[in-house]
Amino acid sequence: MEFKVAITDSSNFSFEECLCFLSRSPKECLHYIHDNKITRMLVAGTEPVVVEIRMGETADHLAAKILAPAEPVDILPLQQYITRWLHLDVSLNEFYDFTETDPLLKGLAQQYRGLRLIGMPDFFEAITWAIIGQQINLSFAYTLRERFVKAFGYHAVVEGRDYYLYPQPAVVAALEPEELLPMQFSKSKAQYVINTARSIVSGELSLPKLDEMDYETARTSLVALKGIGNWSANYALMKYRRFPQSVLLEDVGLQNAIKNRLNLASKPSMAELKSYSRLWKEHTAYATFYLWRSLLPQ
Repeated sequence: MEFKVAITDSSNFSFEECLCFLSRSPKECLHYIHDNKITRMLVAGTEPVVVEIRMGETADHLAAKILAPAEPVDILPLQQYITRWLHLDVSLNEFYDFTETDPLLKGLAQQYRGLRLIGMPDFFEAITWAIIGQQINLSFAYTLRERFVKAFGYHAVVEGRDYYLYPQPAVVAALEPEELLPMQFSKSKAQYVINTARSIVSGELSLPKLDEMDYETARTSLVALKGIGNWSANYALMKYRRFPQSVLLEDVGLQNAIKNRLNLASKPSMAELKSYSRLWKEHTAYATFYLWRSLLPQ
């Protein structure tokens, strides 16, 4: 079964650039990239579905094919997920115009034209990925995430390949921190991940309410939870809610990207970071994402 996923502002979309970002870790276990195609397991209603995604025959859409199951499924949630994941329903014209006015960002639009802010339509994935990544390097964060997903996520083998869904809050809420320690989670990090799952299951952290909140209210509600600081909250809100003003000044990757762009002797101070980013405003999330991209091989 095949279907299309529409691309808004197709003149500013590059599937190749999106694949480049999605290929940044060999420890990625939620999707595969091969022959300029992405394959991953998604959910249609309650049905796990393995989907292959490639560039369409024309620039205004992606082409997707369901590899499993064989019977028909509802494609609407799949289209919605792919649209949110790859941010296909946004125009980049205003951001690209803005980059030409900002000395730090100037030239990024030309270098990485068409890159979309790759998101996480699953809030639990977004917030726990932020918790997992706290105070460790990206490579080790991917190692922990891979172990976590393979231990507690739904698993199926399709055409000889292992596919996983990210662990569900109800599954993680039933765990105890000691079950994550053999994976090299710190006890505090394990507790934060489990507590977040329990907050979602209990309704203390209501996703319908979070989806209705403005940026500041949502950020405040998240940092009120133990283990979620300003960086983690902003990361989740950028990746899940797509708040354009999400600012991650504490992010080491962002700091290193700015250091490299400006040929600084050391990473910029917080005061310098605020000065560099003060005019970004509604372009903050995309500015951050493009600066992250500058750290990857060209």
